[in-house]
This record gives sequence, structure tokens and C-alpha cells, in this order.
Amino acid sequence: MNETRELVEFLARLRPEDLPAEVFDRTRYLLLDYLGVAIRGSREESSAPVYKMIERLNARMLPGHAALAYGTAAHAIEMDDTHNAGSIHLGVVMFSAALALAESLPDVSVDRFTAAVVAGYEAAARIAMALQPKEHYWLGFHPTATCGAFGAAVTASKLLRLTADQMLSAFGIAGSMAAGSMEFLAEGAWTKRLHPGLAAQNGIQAAMLAAEGFRGPSTILEGRDGFLHGHSKRPILELITEDLGESFEIMRTSIKPHACFRYMQGPIDGILALVREHDLEPDAILRIEVAVLEAGWALVAEPRGQKYNPQSIVEAQFSMPFGAAVAAMYRAAGSDQFTEENVRSKNVRRMMGRVVVQKDIRIEKNFPEEWPARVAMDLADGRHLETIIKHPKGDPKNPLSWDELIAKFKSLAAPVVGLERSEQLVALIRGTGLGTGGWGLLAECGYRVDAGGAPGGDGGG
Repeated sequence: MNETRELVEFLARLRPEDLPAEVFDRTRYLLLDYLGVAIRGSREESSAPVYKMIERLNARMLPGHAALAYGTAAHAIEMDDTHNAGSIHLGVVMFSAALALAESLPDVSVDRFTAAVVAGYEAAARIAMALQPKEHYWLGFHPTATCGAFGAAVTASKLLRLTADQMLSAFGIAGSMAAGSMEFLAEGAWTKRLHPGLAAQNGIQAAMLAAEGFRGPSTILEGRDGFLHGHSKRPILELITEDLGESFEIMRTSIKPHACFRYMQGPIDGILALVREHDLEPDAILRIEVAVLEAGWALVAEPRGQKYNPQSIVEAQFSMPFGAAVAAMYRAAGSDQFTEENVRSKNVRRMMGRVVVQKDIRIEKNFPEEWPARVAMDLADGRHLETIIKHPKGDPKNPLSWDELIAKFKSLAAPVVGLERSEQLVALIRGTGLGTGGWGLLAECGYRVDAGGAPGGDGGG
């Protein structure tokens, strides 16, 4: 069986009328979340060099370069969506590619945009699941970068109206572009933030090459030297096509309320629940015991010396002791807590010393259908508190409501573009007032690179 061809032919045939109403609503929901983190991320230090490079190349209007900028900014604050079973950030790739292309094409309707994004989510999620994320991480790869390139190629192909055979070539071409190293963890480098931008850019280029007749291998996933065998020691090939079309992976994608790695979200929820419920002041907490999933252990708990001594925001975003400490101290773990000031804070370091990170077989049973966490606290007054989080906040089974999502969006976007513009964007997306002329909303909200090589301000462009 040719799994690559079967998947691509299904996605090439996928039409807007094949999508349930809930999928359209979910796409709007995730688009708003994407825009919030992208707008806020555009102000991060790591975004500026990308803008400056694009400006120096005079390439602001090229879709691939726009996608690179969008994706890099949107991943900078670690608050973008995550597909549970694939452990992959999908929106930051697919929306970056789709918005960059839609802005440059003359006739992209909301329905066509939605079908393209949903198809990209489906492709990348299924490939990530087939790799088995733990196996992929173990080999040093970041699934958002690697699998994301395939998803972006599908999204771009649909927006460019490629045939199924052309999309198959784009898919095969993307296989030679699928790269992304986890070595950024060694010293808190910025390269992870670049990964979704590169995946979006590569997907667009793969589709454009295929549109011009360039041919890629039709067995890029299952072939002897294909992507699955080269990027996982235990791939599960049948997950590429199993139950294809019965439901859509975009519906199994989670939102992040906290500005850090996905495997830290549940433990932070547990800490916040105990601190808020019992109205605990930091000095009342003697010990915080956090059980994290084994799949995330090497990313948030090891090496121990680095996790208890982060030197940058990137390292803090992957430090369970740091995330636990700021949650206990500030009753929040957003972008305002993951700061250089807190990385250097003696008070935060003191609280980190009270954090004990453990493995616990009891929370592993239903992973990845569930992403549980266990948190226990010993208090100065002798009390012992404990809670178990079954589904982190933002999970499809414990979702943020539209109102909660809008509050998250405004908290991220308003400091950059103003409250009035933020509310306009909410109304535009919830009312599906997009389409021709509407895809320039990133420029309208000041997200496009300006002449100075940095994001524009209110109304910048």
C-alpha cells in the first residue's frame, strides 16, 4: 500500500462542503489564538533578526519570507496550539503558510482557506503520530519543524489549486526539506522559534516547485529511505491513513494558557489550583512535588543542573522547576512571568529550590489521550495538599471557552496594537469577515515588517 498517495489523494479531494460546521468554528477559534501569540511574539528579541534579514533582501512581499516571519514570531512565546497525540504545534505552521499565501492571491474565500488549513493540520498531525513523538524526540528532531513542512506543503498546494499529482510531488519535495534539531535545548538558543517559520516557508516553496513541474518521490513517507524510517525507530505506518475522513485532527488540538512547553501545562494547572483554592502565599510553601509525563521528562527535567539554573527565557520555558516556581509565586505563568528579570530573580531561584520533579507511573496509563499531572505541596503549617490534573486547561476535553480565548487574545494583542484594534480583529474572525481583501489583517494590525526592519506599531505597515 502507498500510504503517501492515499493520504495526499484524500487531502487533495477534501472540499469545504466535506467539513462539519464545528470544524469551521474550530478553525476560526485557532486562528484567533494564532494571531494573539503572533502579534505578541513579533515584539520578542528573536523576531527582529528575521525581519531585518527579510528587509535587507527586500523580500517582504514574497509569501515564503512572510511565512518565515509569521511562524517565527508566533512560536516565540510558547503559547501556540499543540496537537495532543502528535506533540506538534500545528497552527503556527499552517496559519503562517496560509495567511502569507492568501494575502498574495486574488480569490481566496473563507471556505477555501479553511479547507487548506484543515488539510495541513491533518497531514502534519498524522505524520507526527506515526513517528511516535517520543521516538522522534529521542533522535533529536522537533516534529513541528519536520512534520510541519509536509502540512504546509498541503495547505499551500490547496490554496494554489494544485492537482493531486502536483500535491503528491509537493509532499515528496517537502520530505527533503523536513529538518529541525532539538539541540537548542543545550544552551537556550533561538532556533526552535525559527522552526515553524522554516516549515511554513519550505511548504510554500515545495508547492510552488511542484506547480512548475518539479517532481518529488511519491513514497516519501513509507519508502525504504523515506521520512518515517529515517526519523523514528518505531514508526506506526497505519496511523497515516487509519480512519481517514471519519474525523479531523484539528478538533484534537489544544490551546496553551501558559507561556511554556506543553508538558509543563498540566503541572502548572495543578499548582495554580492549589495556590488559589487555599490562598497560599509563597512563604507558606515548603515543598512542591511535581510528577510529569515520561515523554516530556528529558525536555523539562533534564539535565538537572540546567533545569534548576536556567540562563535565558528559552531555558526557562523548558524548565519545570522555573514554571512551578513562578506559578506558585505569581499565581500565573504567562509571558509576564517568563521574563529575563524572573530568570535572574533570587526569590524565584529560592522557590525553585523547593520544587521536586518526579516520574509517576500512575499518570502514564492513558497518555497521549490524556496529559495528566500530579502536584503535591507541603506547607509550613503542617498541611499536605495534593491534586491530579487529568486534562490540562485548553485541552479539547477541558477547553478554553470563546470568552476565555478572547481574553487571552486581548491580553497578548492589546499591548501591541491597542484594545480597539484587538476588538476589531475578534469581530472580523468570529464573523468570518475575511476573504478577498481581508487577508491583509496582519498588516492592518501592525504585524508586517516595516521599513525599519521591525514590526510596525498601530497601523504600521
